[in-house]
Amino acid sequence: MGSRIAVIGTGYVGLTTGACFAHLGHDVVCADVDEAKIERLRSGEVPILEAGLEELVREGLRSGRLRFVVGAAGAVRDAEFAYLCVPTPQGPDGSADLSYIEAAAREIAPHLPPAAVVVNKSTVPVGSTRFVEQALGRSDVFVVSNPEFLREGSAVTDFLHPDRVIIGSDDQSAAIRVAALYLDVPAPLMVTDPASAETIKYASNAFLATKLSFVNAIAAVCEAVGADVNDVVLGMGYDKRIGHEFLKPGPGWGGSCFPKDSRALLYLAKEAGYHFDLLEGVISVNHEQFDRVVAKIRRMVGTLEGSTVAVWGLTFKANTDDLRESPALEIVGRLLDAGAMVRAYDPTVRDPLDQLPGLKVCDDPYAACDGADVLAVLTEWDEFKWLDLDKVGEQLRHRQVVDGRNLLDRSALARRGFRYEGIGRT
Repeated sequence: MGSRIAVIGTGYVGLTTGACFAHLGHDVVCADVDEAKIERLRSGEVPILEAGLEELVREGLRSGRLRFVVGAAGAVRDAEFAYLCVPTPQGPDGSADLSYIEAAAREIAPHLPPAAVVVNKSTVPVGSTRFVEQALGRSDVFVVSNPEFLREGSAVTDFLHPDRVIIGSDDQSAAIRVAALYLDVPAPLMVTDPASAETIKYASNAFLATKLSFVNAIAAVCEAVGADVNDVVLGMGYDKRIGHEFLKPGPGWGGSCFPKDSRALLYLAKEAGYHFDLLEGVISVNHEQFDRVVAKIRRMVGTLEGSTVAVWGLTFKANTDDLRESPALEIVGRLLDAGAMVRAYDPTVRDPLDQLPGLKVCDDPYAACDGADVLAVLTEWDEFKWLDLDKVGEQLRHRQVVDGRNLLDRSALARRGFRYEGIGRT
């Protein structure tokens, strides 16, 4: 028999957590303050692009194991577990804003059954378990850290087949109860203290960001010495100590996690008296990468002022509709500031973007190329690899491509008279 779980928040983390727990046989109630969103979810309509998530939501609704309610209080009255999956936005100094966590904890506190376990699933600073305990003001409930390691675009797979499950608790019985929720999940399970669990999350994302900045720096070296970065990283990745994952050069890293978590870890280290110069360098290299891609485009056209740039891809990576901290948008913003006109296509973006009023969003990738001086590929959508390059060449004013993802077939482009520049290869 499954457990009774309340999930507070229905964003990427909350909705995936709720739908997957229901799939594992638990009775789940997901709560949110957005009434319109809850109505859509009750009808099986998922407002985010996430592979397999809509199917799991509809499965949960059909089975009766997944329900959606407005307001956290109504979700927790019979709950054995209450998962906090609310936003933790970043302040100007890099610190995490815990006001949503605090508000959720205070809202559910009077309604939690005795012995309930409140679980921090949101990415939170070290010490947040204690913070939630204080906000709850309940000595008869437990607070546990259970950080998420979900990648957008593969969140369902990551939840059901994770590399590990981390549980942070000072109470062994509460940790065992949370661990039991994952009995059908084939993964190593690690129980530690709350501070270590919270640090594992930040350290993991900061390390992955470090690999991405490192490979982009190596790409710059490859361009300087005439090496091909694709061959270099392939050779590196065969070393089991290094591996192939996250050794893929690109226009920079972004999204909802890496930038926020890296800056939060920097803030945490600074507050603790440690100057994390290495991580500062990782972030600095990433910002330099945005400028390097813009410089490649500028070299292609001579001057950005008055030129037209076609852009393929606006989301921070493929297979998601998330535009938060997107490298593509960072680069587009720099192009617009330099006086270029930008026409862009992304399979998940149809409306103009308020943050970039000068950007023209097109309905198809060929329309984006119409009359452009250069094409820039900024998101690795698979469909871009199979487009008609002859038609692309006919649409462009000049057959020039800056491939920020090394996605296109440069030999096929060369045969059609394209001038091509990738990342770490020419």
